[in-house]
Amino acid sequence: MNSDYSQILKRYWGYDGFRGIQKEIIESVIDGHDTLGLMPTGGGKSLTFQIPALMKEGVCIVVTPLIALMKDQVSHLLQKGIRAAAIYSDLQKDEMLRILENAIFGAVKLLYVSPERLSSELFRTKLRHMNVSFICVDEAHCISQWGYDFRPSYLEISDIRKDFPNAPVLALTATATPAVVDDIQKQLHFREERVFRMSFERKNLAYIVRYATDKEDQLIHILKNTTGSAIVYARSRQHTKDYAEVLNKAGLHATFFHAGLESNEKDQRQKDWQADRVRIIVATNAFGMGIDKPDVRCVIHMDCPSSIEAYFQEAGRAGRDGQKAYAILLYNRNDFIKMRKRIADSFPDKDYIRRVYDSLAYFYQIGVGSGYNAYFEFPIDKFCYTYGYFPIQADSALRILDRAGYIEYEDEHDSQARVMFILERDELYLLKGNTANEERVITALLRNYSGLFNNYAYIDEAFIAQQTDLSMPAVYLILKELADRHIISFIPQKKVPHIRYRQRREDSQYLQIPPEIYEHLRQRLTDRVDAMIQYVSTENQCRSRQLLRYFGEEHTDDCGQCDVCLARKDDDVSRQQYKTAQQQILDLLKDGKRHPIKELYNIPIPMHIVQNALSFLIAEEQVYHLNGDLVLGNDA
Repeated sequence: MNSDYSQILKRYWGYDGFRGIQKEIIESVIDGHDTLGLMPTGGGKSLTFQIPALMKEGVCIVVTPLIALMKDQVSHLLQKGIRAAAIYSDLQKDEMLRILENAIFGAVKLLYVSPERLSSELFRTKLRHMNVSFICVDEAHCISQWGYDFRPSYLEISDIRKDFPNAPVLALTATATPAVVDDIQKQLHFREERVFRMSFERKNLAYIVRYATDKEDQLIHILKNTTGSAIVYARSRQHTKDYAEVLNKAGLHATFFHAGLESNEKDQRQKDWQADRVRIIVATNAFGMGIDKPDVRCVIHMDCPSSIEAYFQEAGRAGRDGQKAYAILLYNRNDFIKMRKRIADSFPDKDYIRRVYDSLAYFYQIGVGSGYNAYFEFPIDKFCYTYGYFPIQADSALRILDRAGYIEYEDEHDSQARVMFILERDELYLLKGNTANEERVITALLRNYSGLFNNYAYIDEAFIAQQTDLSMPAVYLILKELADRHIISFIPQKKVPHIRYRQRREDSQYLQIPPEIYEHLRQRLTDRVDAMIQYVSTENQCRSRQLLRYFGEEHTDDCGQCDVCLARKDDDVSRQQYKTAQQQILDLLKDGKRHPIKELYNIPIPMHIVQNALSFLIAEEQVYHLNGDLVLGNDA
């Protein structure tokens, strides 16, 4: 069996051997065990489910919240000749049906699914007819309310297990405390405890925490004194743009990235950075998940993240090639104030939540007792302007109402690109002057989507790119050009929040917001913020040891390269130099003669240390200072 693993690894990925605990996890899944794998960022998680999927009969269901990563992995697997597909929000219904039918008839080995799709009746009905080999839960910490990124949609996975009692579950995460490890297994109904741990220690990564009154000045200084690719994390979208401008003005080549950019812009900026056409990418935490760039030399946080889990995951994107890299966090006292405010912003008081619920009903004119399953696009800026809410607190209130089961709130819902032909079919065939690439895109549209001459059809630009062997930005530009020439009408993909009422509208005074989704979660966020503040504030313990202890690794050594360890080394060096300086002063004066004090400049030790050593000797009366000269105490 081991040779089978190795042959698949070599054939499809070109590797000669496994890393870390990959092999143990693969064997556990093949043997039918429920398995939890704890692997640091860059530890090679994807191989632990992709290889068993190829070895076992049936289709592997991969649940992941990262649609961009999902599309990227499916694309790479298809290029290797591995049958893979993805189901996610806004996929056209006939395309979704085609994929699900293919999975039923054995034409798909890996079926990636976003957690929100798990509650779809269509998906669940089709799933019951599939031969499921096993279920892989990526970012498994999302199923735990103890975790830093809890997602209620993950709770649907336990229901799916009931339909496939013999299919094992593989849960994977790069960030889990001991409490979260236990809760993941409980929530997924593990038949036995089976956890494989890979140490989260990164021996090549130096963690640096630096107090900075002027963060922009520090940022420029750091990047001018380091080389190689870098990620700079900022909390707000506006700050990503501002910091990128600051860096470019300083002669450092930078771009910015956040979730609000058009998909083609994000794709192009990511590719420019990955190909080293741009050295620095300034981003929100929307960037980085699933990005495979091993030679990042520096990750800089301009703001304190809300949890050690988030910080550890983002910092861990540096130095995946095993070479020396730096994770630098810049902070000042304002960061602690902002972190405390995040708690209040994330959990506004319950009366405020009830007001937001009422305002939502007024916004869509939904009376008490009506509105069940009503579905709306949700322009949050207009909503907040109309009723006088700040977007951050309103967003948090909507999330709490989502967790309480009253509404479904998708804040970053992908509104898929749409196309309709303006020209009639006969006119299109007579059209001249198209480039070869334009013809390829037109042909791909006509082959894969029906009704384009009568109505808009949702299209998948990544699928068109794959069909035409073009890049996604190239496809986007061609569609724009065809639209400009009035050949098609093209509505690009955009992010539009959506609201769906999960039950009839209640009178807000009867809303039930239970402790497990309010008080308990608020306390857990408070605990995570406290842990982050403690990490930043603790200057007498190795940074690596602090992080590892948080994740349950107690028996670790000092890293020797973080800011705390380096300061300790400097202290040790200074103490030794201090003793050496004392001895050299005494050696200089042991001939019993008077020596001008300026002779101390010849001692090859920093002068401030020599001066301190001299002051001590004078105070102890071992040396006397006489009119600019020095003499031993017993010779004075």
